[in-house]
Amino acid sequence: MAAILEKAAEALNLKDPQEVLYIDETAGSDDAAGTEAAPLLTPLKALQISQTAKLMIRKSPSDENGFQEITSTALKRAKKRFDEATRKAQKAAQAAAAATTAAQDEARRIEEAKAIQVVEDKSLPEAKRIKIRQGVANRGTRVKVSGWVHRLRSQKNRIFVVLRDGTGYLQAVISAPFANSWTALTLTLESTITVYGTIAELPEGKTAPDGHELAVDYFEVIGLAPGGDEAITNVVSKDSEDQPALLDKRHLVIRGETASAMLRIRAAVLRAFRKAFDDEGLCEVTPPALVQTQVEGGSTLFKLDYYGQEAYLTQSSQLYLETALASVGDCYCIQESFRAEKSHTRRHLSEYTHVEAELAFISFDDLLNHIEEMICSVIDTLLDDPTTAALIHSLNPSFSRPQRPFMRMPYKDAITWLNEHNILTDPDAENPNGRAHVFGDDIAEAAERKMTDIIARPVFLTGFPREIKAFYMLPTASDPRVTDSVDLLIPGVGEVVGGSMRLNTLDGMLEGYKREGIDPAPYYWFTDQRKYGTASSGGGRLGRRRCIPALLDDALRRVGVDMATATSGMIR
Repeated sequence: MAAILEKAAEALNLKDPQEVLYIDETAGSDDAAGTEAAPLLTPLKALQISQTAKLMIRKSPSDENGFQEITSTALKRAKKRFDEATRKAQKAAQAAAAATTAAQDEARRIEEAKAIQVVEDKSLPEAKRIKIRQGVANRGTRVKVSGWVHRLRSQKNRIFVVLRDGTGYLQAVISAPFANSWTALTLTLESTITVYGTIAELPEGKTAPDGHELAVDYFEVIGLAPGGDEAITNVVSKDSEDQPALLDKRHLVIRGETASAMLRIRAAVLRAFRKAFDDEGLCEVTPPALVQTQVEGGSTLFKLDYYGQEAYLTQSSQLYLETALASVGDCYCIQESFRAEKSHTRRHLSEYTHVEAELAFISFDDLLNHIEEMICSVIDTLLDDPTTAALIHSLNPSFSRPQRPFMRMPYKDAITWLNEHNILTDPDAENPNGRAHVFGDDIAEAAERKMTDIIARPVFLTGFPREIKAFYMLPTASDPRVTDSVDLLIPGVGEVVGGSMRLNTLDGMLEGYKREGIDPAPYYWFTDQRKYGTASSGGGRLGRRRCIPALLDDALRRVGVDMATATSGMIR
């Protein structure tokens, strides 16, 4: 402080810093000398120059009273500000000093970390390469495992890494000195690494995936993922409410545990369907995706030029499955289908995996029994497998096997049921609040879901009017107004399976083409199935995207995404 006073005294050309400082609150300047001819602007600046000088102050050069000694109140107020400014300056100086010390410590730590070399001890036994799923079987053996850093947690002299390789999760512990190396300290989430070491069972009371962890004796970084603003946790936040943005990042979202589990369940569902069909003796066929015929109406066809001819992406493989019946008998396919429905609803995707089957020489009751058996067989297969069952119940603890037999409700009875329960149609221009259902209505999704949720069991909705169904569906013998058609409705989801008996006469098929305004010429090969040995046949199809929500609806609600979003994009 003495040095400050002396410096201020020199600036003021004063022999004694306890002399007089002048202040003009209007015309002064805190860069001035503080003399009567060159006054300061503020008392605070005067106190910063000298805390013992006499302070003379005036309002402006035109002040009639000239310079007057500062009042005790004004001086007290100025000293208070001076004290506050001094404390702030001291804190700033301390913070700067601490920052400098921290920077020096960090620089030293970095240099020390860079000096630590991560080198494999060649005297150790050769490591056996395994997948994480093989960890339990290889406890006590030196192994090497490659994967992605799924979780990362640092402690003093130890780094805990949860590794993911798609077959499971493995906790690996990197200890000093490797834990203090620059390679370990700069490790980031989603980096790819290979860890070497021995897997040991954890003692009672400690937890980790599969109840063990790997003590790392060497590791290699294969690909370092970015940190900072580009870190995976910033690019894809689990708490994000911007669903369109998450769809754009679906390639990263699927790395999360929930999306990954859904992908595994999807694979298990498709395996279970193949098993169910194979057990029933159905033959798998692979129809084309590029076609020149429609199945579900021209408005939802994706058109393209096929070497100068108009072609489409298939809406369904049904017609080809019917054609294969005479060759391989009952058959099925699991293939992609495409619908040009520009919609953001939970029921519509432009591309989805279609599970379809066709059976020959059956009745409508046979078809319903087949669909029920397939659905229940698939669910039994999923729940009988411990790994898949654990995934399903981890995402949807309330899921259970469906109640059998499935309820069977004719369409006309459903119309009555909806009206008795005051469930109206969707609003339209003429009926902004909806209206009572009448025979001939195409029952909307919302009404179907409400009805099924109230009934609280799977429902076969049967006998839909011909006008709202496809041209190939067989009219019901006892009531030609309706068809031998069915939708399987599941509580919480709505329609999961659609099916019908097929027209099996040549005249009936030709009449169906005419009714729908379809040129029969491109369908000659399909028409021939009624010409060369027709048979009663029927089938059903299921969109895999609706089957998954039936299993995981609870999980989708918990993570805040609707069914279509959760099972679209990269995880159709």
